[in-house]
Formats: sequence, structure tokens, C-alpha cells
Amino acid sequence: MNVLMILIPVSLILGGIGLLAFFWSLRANQYDDPEGDAARILSDRYDDHPAESGDEAKNSSEN
Repeated sequence: MNVLMILIPVSLILGGIGLLAFFWSLRANQYDDPEGDAARILSDRYDDHPAESGDEAKNSSEN
């Protein structure tokens, strides 16, 4: 029973910290573009390959 006297306030404090972090993320505009992510996953454009470096891009455009 004595353990509950410690665990209950600790759990309430941790829950309050989590709630404060959530409200901070709302105020800091962390959820600005939910529509962009939804549209991006449906796009056919993939970024699977690394971008070409400057020298390789020049050589491929000359050929």
C-alpha cells in the first residue's frame, strides 16, 4: 500500500508532463501540414535513388 502513495502521484505528474508536451507541440505548429503527408504517400514520385553529384550530372548531360 505504501508503494501506491508514491506511484499514483508519479503517474499523475508524468501524465501532466505528457499533456503539457502535447499542448506545446500544438502551439509550436508541429502539425502544420497533415494534407501534404496524405497526398505525398499517394504520389508516384519516389526518391529511391541518391541525387547525382555535380560532375556526374555534367557528364551525363554532355552525352
